[in-house]
Amino acid sequence: MSAFEDKVTSLATGNAEWQTRKEAAFARAQGNMVPVYIDHAKNAEMWDVEGRRFIDFASGIAVCSTGHTNPKVTAAVQQQLQRFSHTAFGLTPYSSAVKLAEELNQLAPGTTPKKTMFVTTGAEAVENSVKIARAFTGRRGVIAFNGAFHGRTMMAMGLTGKVTPYKNLYGPLPGDIYHVPYPIEYHGVTLDETLKALDTLFEVDIAPSDVAAIIVEPVQGEGGFYPASNEFLQALRKLCDEHGIVLIADEIQSGFARTGKFFCCEYAGIEPDLLTVAKGVAGGFPLSAVVGKADIMDAPLPGGLGGTYAGSPIGCSAALAVIDVINEENLVERASQIGTLFASRLSRLQKKHPDVIGDIRARRGAMIALELVKNGDPDQPDADLTKALVTKAWQNGLILLSCGIRGNVIRFLPALTISDDLINEGINTFESCLNGMLR
Repeated sequence: MSAFEDKVTSLATGNAEWQTRKEAAFARAQGNMVPVYIDHAKNAEMWDVEGRRFIDFASGIAVCSTGHTNPKVTAAVQQQLQRFSHTAFGLTPYSSAVKLAEELNQLAPGTTPKKTMFVTTGAEAVENSVKIARAFTGRRGVIAFNGAFHGRTMMAMGLTGKVTPYKNLYGPLPGDIYHVPYPIEYHGVTLDETLKALDTLFEVDIAPSDVAAIIVEPVQGEGGFYPASNEFLQALRKLCDEHGIVLIADEIQSGFARTGKFFCCEYAGIEPDLLTVAKGVAGGFPLSAVVGKADIMDAPLPGGLGGTYAGSPIGCSAALAVIDVINEENLVERASQIGTLFASRLSRLQKKHPDVIGDIRARRGAMIALELVKNGDPDQPDADLTKALVTKAWQNGLILLSCGIRGNVIRFLPALTISDDLINEGINTFESCLNGMLR
């Protein structure tokens, strides 16, 4: 142990001590949902600095889809580190980035020739997708949806359809951004209402000939895990085709086998013009990309896209290994099996507590959610119970995430490599926590 490590461990050994130091050292706004400090992890389990074991139903927010410390991903990263860690792709490039771009171009839905560009975070991918769409169309407007989450940088934050905590205090936000309702069956927002809202937008705020892009999540992430129907995505594709608008599918959370397809928009049989990917792409290493139709991707001028850390060689090597693991272990199919198991277990729990569990969403692979309400009423969200349940779960060795524009949705994002036994153990813990709180 180094002198520095010895000093650190002597000053703080438990979760409470580390949380106190964190609160003193970090900006208040960069919070943490769970005051548990992880020491090591393997597949879908984690152990904290106090030696406690946790079942991980969060996967670092859908990032570690191939499991923590996946052997193949770890080996690929170690091999790359022995060769070099960084050169800047825009200066002296390397083969792993080219190979990964070729892979992504082949994996993206549709038959149109594709090209790729790399950055580091999901928000960067969204920002660059808007830049590309504007360069291609020569237009200004961008349409997003209520409840959307597209990131925390300025353009991405403007596109996000939730004020607190993401937009509050940070204005003025970028202009030429417009929001319309996202169709949600459970809350009575129909596809017809959404399409009518788009028609009204075109009549009163911006002409379709001045809209560069429509950006949509095939499953809303932070907004509450509401899946877009096939009809909705098909209607957007038709609308964009009619008006020369670039359709951007934000697959940052729903991509890379998470939903039982490699990309979720495949369910609708559509080909988006641009696709944003991040999270599960590199097994825990920072990497993101925009993948799109070649003629659209080539619209920006040379040098107009990129960044110092764009397409990290470590991230690219990890991503190539992730794709191999997904294919070799049939994780696309496994995601659907996970969703079916969760749906069965959670449906039985809903029958016991119909006034509390208002809706279960398990139609898109391993991107699963349940919505907590009062008196079985969708218009009475129970955010307090949701927050308390997340706390009760981690206290009993289960890591969960909440989400939703009303703060009343529990989302389940286990690693796609998780075993059925571990899923059932985790759901048993979840059920015990909920039952105990409702007595």
